[in-house]
Amino acid sequence: MSDPVALFRVLVLLAVANFAPIIATKLLGSRFSTPLDFHQKLRDGNPVFGAGKTIRGLVVSLAATALVAPLLGFPPSAGISLASLSMAGDLTASFIKRRLGLKAHAQAFGLDQIPEALLPLVFLRDRLGLDGIDIVTVVAAFIIGEVILSRILFRLGLRETPY
Repeated sequence: MSDPVALFRVLVLLAVANFAPIIATKLLGSRFSTPLDFHQKLRDGNPVFGAGKTIRGLVVSLAATALVAPLLGFPPSAGISLASLSMAGDLTASFIKRRLGLKAHAQAFGLDQIPEALLPLVFLRDRLGLDGIDIVTVVAAFIIGEVILSRILFRLGLRETPY
């Protein structure tokens, strides 16, 4: 691909998948916030994912990304696939953080960004027309953008932590 505009469109779609749940939390508060792990804990005494990973967040991510995808030149199914894989990466990171004893919203730079960006890009590389350099570029841009946007959303009161 290596077309900067096309890479930007992929980056925007990835951002929608990951920031839509944050905005939904601010708009809906605790409504429809059933945790994906239903508050279950594993033998280590920690939650599977944590209370911040909700059914609402998953549904909102899928819906928002499917709706925005056509505006960026992708079919809705590509948006749903990207959001599904991004949320799978995010859940994997949360699972690992809980196993490490880190609480919800604890900062783990890299682990908080890479799985949710890398997983969808690797699995959808052909569908999105990406090569290896494109994937590295979008993941790096996502990390930088996520750090900056998280701080902005925190200052606007839309995010609980600045990271």
